[in-house]
Amino acid sequence: MELVAQAAAATTPNAKHVLDVGCGAGNYTLKLLQFLPNLDATLIDLSGNMLTRAKERVSAATQGDVRTLMGDIRELHLGEQSVDIILAAAVLHHLRNDAEWHSVFAKFHRALRPGGSIWIFDYVEHESSAVQTLMRKSYGDYLVQLNGAAYRDKVFAYIEEEDTPRSVTFQMRMLQDVGFKDIDILHKNSCFAAFGAVNG
Repeated sequence: MELVAQAAAATTPNAKHVLDVGCGAGNYTLKLLQFLPNLDATLIDLSGNMLTRAKERVSAATQGDVRTLMGDIRELHLGEQSVDIILAAAVLHHLRNDAEWHSVFAKFHRALRPGGSIWIFDYVEHESSAVQTLMRKSYGDYLVQLNGAAYRDKVFAYIEEEDTPRSVTFQMRMLQDVGFKDIDILHKNSCFAAFGAVNG
C-alpha cells in the first residue's frame, strides 16, 4: 500500500484531486494523503456503509473537499479531465469481459488530467497456464496456513463465482490501447500485483 502511494506521489507531485475506486474504508487514500496532503477526494464504492466510514476518515485527514459516489464503476460517469490520481485496489478483477475492461480503462483515461496517473493493486492471473497452476497452488497453500483447507476452498469457490481477473500483461496492453504511457510494475507476488501508468 505504501509503495503504491509513494509511486503516485512521485509521478504526480502536483496532484490536487484523487479518485479512489472501490475505496472500502478509505485506506489507500489515507496512505496517499501522507505523501500528498490536503487533496480533494472522490470516493467510490458499492457499499453505502463503507462510503460513510471512508468519508469520515478521509475528511479528518485532509482540508480538501471529500465527496462520495455509490455505484458500479462500469455505470458511473467520472467526467473529463477531472482528477489527477486514480487508485483502484482489489476492484478491477470483477470486470467480466474484454469490452468492460476496455470501457473502464478508457473512462479512467478520460477522467485524468494530462500527466495524471492511475495505480492498481489487484488479484491477477498469469499468461502461462503452468505458471497460473503454480501460483494458484502457492496462494492456496498460504490460505491453508492462514485458516485451513476449508477456508482455502471457500476463497477459491468465491473467486470462481464472482471474479474474472486478467493478467498484468493484458492490463498493460489495455492501458496502452486507451492512451496511457510510462507503465510500471511496482511488484508482483503470487496472484497479486501492483502497477501504474501515466496519462499520455
